[in-house]
Amino acid sequence: MPRGLFAGLATLDVVSHVERAPAADEKVTATWQLLAGGGPALNAAVVFAALGGEATLLTRLGAGAVADLVRADLARCGVEILDVAGADAAPPVSSITVEADGSRRVVGLDAVAGEDDEPNPDLPDDTDVVLIDGHHPDLAAHALDHGRRLRVPRILDAGRWKPPMAELLPRCTDVVASAGFRLDGDEDDVGDRLERLLGILEPGPRSLAAVTAGAGVIRWRRRRDGVDESGEITPPRVAAIDTLGAGDALHGAYAWASVAGVARPLATAARVASRSCETRGTRAWLDHASEYAHARAQP
Repeated sequence: MPRGLFAGLATLDVVSHVERAPAADEKVTATWQLLAGGGPALNAAVVFAALGGEATLLTRLGAGAVADLVRADLARCGVEILDVAGADAAPPVSSITVEADGSRRVVGLDAVAGEDDEPNPDLPDDTDVVLIDGHHPDLAAHALDHGRRLRVPRILDAGRWKPPMAELLPRCTDVVASAGFRLDGDEDDVGDRLERLLGILEPGPRSLAAVTAGAGVIRWRRRRDGVDESGEITPPRVAAIDTLGAGDALHGAYAWASVAGVARPLATAARVASRSCETRGTRAWLDHASEYAHARAQP
């Protein structure tokens, strides 16, 4: 059973489905709502666990009613928590609206460091893969150093550029970036971006850089035993109801597939992420996650 260490943001997500987003000074009635833990690393850990792995989330959660709701959600999802936050800390809350076409709008806070944190917590030695999301950069660095000592894959979920990533990227072996992710001074050519990302990653027997494009083609570039390869993956077409957390699903599934003996980890992750969009919210589809991961790829 693969074991993954996930370092990054934990939030409480308040999700409302609406026919359309409200205009200024207007109130609309939700058609469906969800209260669940959120954040890129948290959701990736949840998906990793749903696929049959053992997931540990290194984060700052704190105490209080909001933190208790996140803890309860993670307990239901089978994710272990390593919380370094002091007792006065509390997780951010994200307000999310999902419109009828599956698109979403998110308002929330980034990670905030606490003053009474537990420094350098002990991390599990049986870790097979590490994933970071760029939030809580001190925790991310601690997790990456642990993964380097164990010589396991270290993956960056690069949703958007954050200044600490300049120091974190060279300690990673893999990066899966969104279409909107930009390095400093990066132009809009995906091929150039992949080449730059691959050059920044830690040198080793294998490394991979990929750029996603929502429901569009995923482009990747890989260096294995000194040989460069590149290619594209077209995610399955689905009738998307809710795209919230699809990127997190892709990263969690990629982390799992990378160490679970799957032949094409990124293609498997793309299939899982696409299928996650067919269900409302970030939790209901998890009952079928393993089925999606092992399904035969469509021609």
